[in-house]
Amino acid sequence: MSEQHKAGFVNIVGNPNVGKSTLMNNLVGERVSIITSKAQTTRHRIMGIVNTPDYQIVFSDTPGVLQPKYKLQESMLGFSEGALTDADILLYVTDVIEDPEKNAAFLAKVAKEKVPVLLVINKIDLLKGQAELNDIIERWEQRLPNAEIFPTSAKEHFNVKSIMARIEELLPESPPYFGKDALTDKPARFFVTEIIREKILLNYDKEVPYSTEVIVEKFDESDNAIHIMAVIYVERDSQKGILIGRGGSKLKKVGTEARKDISTFFGKRIFLELFVKVEENWRNRDNKLRAFGYIE
Repeated sequence: MSEQHKAGFVNIVGNPNVGKSTLMNNLVGERVSIITSKAQTTRHRIMGIVNTPDYQIVFSDTPGVLQPKYKLQESMLGFSEGALTDADILLYVTDVIEDPEKNAAFLAKVAKEKVPVLLVINKIDLLKGQAELNDIIERWEQRLPNAEIFPTSAKEHFNVKSIMARIEELLPESPPYFGKDALTDKPARFFVTEIIREKILLNYDKEVPYSTEVIVEKFDESDNAIHIMAVIYVERDSQKGILIGRGGSKLKKVGTEARKDISTFFGKRIFLELFVKVEENWRNRDNKLRAFGYIE
């Protein structure tokens, strides 16, 4: 390790659905945050750690900023606002569709930040030309005058290397915060729940995906296989019926898709059992939010 070792926390914030998780996975080089096209996919603050002999970057993906409608969302907003307080570098992610006036109160907090702010304008592959991009950049320069702007397409991996190079330049000198072999601060079980939740988001419509929570009750690992038992909690009996599907067909599909991804993630054979239970109105109950890890 060199004497001038650098390390720092790079926190990724922004509104829902602008591509924060895709960008994080690009920067970390691993599939740490789940990505679907639905808003509110990320519910926790998830760290992805990049190590080289010379530096350690601790990336933090946070839930999209929204006006809370129930206690779960209050806790999600808390994760996002907390990310403003302990960053060495802040990545504010927007896209070419979003109105800069959206969530102006949160943006005003970002504008007051003393740490370097990198403004990532994502999804530029959707634009027709440079003139359109120039207009968007101009609007954002007025909102965040101190930010450095990076037009990006995380999906197409465009300009991500420039963001990474700038982060490396801005990192403060510091010893590493985590072991140099660490990829994330989350335990293995967490990624199992995230993969299962992603499959629910992809396979169901309307309110069902947002009413679910996944808890891993058994995680028995051997040299070449992992036996997992997970419970999917929903808020109502009707949701339980939709989730299971006729003859268990829908739940079986979720299980098959999740098992493949979990197997790829851990590089082992996976035996996965899924169960569905009803926990009424869990998103508004403090004791359940605490049990599910949303309140400390």
